[in-house]
Amino acid sequence: MTIASINPATGELLRAFRALDDSEIDAALARAAGAFRVNSARSFRDRAQRMTRAAELLESRAADYGRTMTLEMGKPIGAAVAEVKKCALVCRYYAENAEAHLADERIATSAAESYVRYEPLGPVLAVMPWNFPFWQVFRFAAPALMAGNVGLLKHSSNVPQSALAIEEIFRDAGFDAHEFQTLLIGSDKVARILEDDRVKAATLTGSEPAGASVASTAAKRIKKSVLELGGSDPFIVMPSADLDDAVSIGVKARIVNNGQSCIAAKRFIVHDSIADEYERRFVAAMGALKVGDPLDESTDVGPLAMPQLVNDIEAQVRKSVEAGAKLLCGGQRIGERGNFYAPTVLASIPPDAPAAREETFGPVASLFRVKDAEEAIAVANDTPFGLGAAVFTRDRAEAERFIAGIESGQVFVNAMVASDPRVPFGGVKHSGFGRELGVHGIREFVNVKTVWIA
Repeated sequence: MTIASINPATGELLRAFRALDDSEIDAALARAAGAFRVNSARSFRDRAQRMTRAAELLESRAADYGRTMTLEMGKPIGAAVAEVKKCALVCRYYAENAEAHLADERIATSAAESYVRYEPLGPVLAVMPWNFPFWQVFRFAAPALMAGNVGLLKHSSNVPQSALAIEEIFRDAGFDAHEFQTLLIGSDKVARILEDDRVKAATLTGSEPAGASVASTAAKRIKKSVLELGGSDPFIVMPSADLDDAVSIGVKARIVNNGQSCIAAKRFIVHDSIADEYERRFVAAMGALKVGDPLDESTDVGPLAMPQLVNDIEAQVRKSVEAGAKLLCGGQRIGERGNFYAPTVLASIPPDAPAAREETFGPVASLFRVKDAEEAIAVANDTPFGLGAAVFTRDRAEAERFIAGIESGQVFVNAMVASDPRVPFGGVKHSGFGRELGVHGIREFVNVKTVWIA
């Protein structure tokens, strides 16, 4: 497999890398085992000092790292810089809270003393995607390192420079005993690494097939895994909603990261009584977005990360229209070079069309009309995915009905779905299992040890 940075706006090869061979992988695993002995022996204070330094480095180098991201996968430059700064937030959060999250928990029993202790597991393999090349890694790495574990990163093969930059950050911050290593390898080496006894667990963010493969390999070796997979998130708009917010936030929620986000709003479910007005305003806003050079700060939508993604989106839209969907705007590639696709809105979508049944990983929004809250919940749940959901209503009782009825890992009311270091993140159904972030995230890769003293 080619490990290379290719500018998705131009198709230019920026830099290519040689994949590690088996002997180099074995050496990295040996270093990880040694690093675990170092990091697990450190105090929380020592780890926190290093993690705080990592945050400082992210903030001071945000412009450079943001540009690296944009050149590798096409994220608009403003969003790329913001992503680097968000990584600093998760580093600071766990630097400040890890010790409390993992403190011994006293439990009253018939014993003289009984408590739960949280202890690190060892090297954890992280298989990470290209769409948020820094954030996806840091939301795993910050809690893992603060818990005393060490990280092995197998990043997506189209963002190797981002992967190496992350290793550089942790090394420069003082995690310099190989506590975090980037492995430049293809996906064909993942099973071999996970089967090695020195690797104790795995986490993956990515596609459903990739998640199933990693989880099955881990299970065969009796190892813990956490999966964050795809999503087809509903964005529900009810009559009491602030329509200005529901339109502006809806557009932002659909085109975040050029539409390449698992938690992007993808299916817009709108009450009949406001559907005409919402559709008119939403289509106008999507059609007004500026598509172009992601290094230009005025650009709203940059290129998709790889040519295959444009092919996939193009096929999904075409097949949906052939099945009877109505194309309201967009629906075509833009330009003669680069992976650009116009912001697109579909309506009147048949239930068996790709835009209704599949995850659309690009700037394509699907509009659905419903008669009441009950039907909105039914449409929202009519998907194999269950990652996130957004609901716009100013009726609190109605909001509670949606919170209880929607099958997802998170429900946001009058806001777009987003990850935050302070609260758990993850999905249900085919969107994965386990949680990242918050107290729940740092406790995924620890031994929950019961201690009973008579």
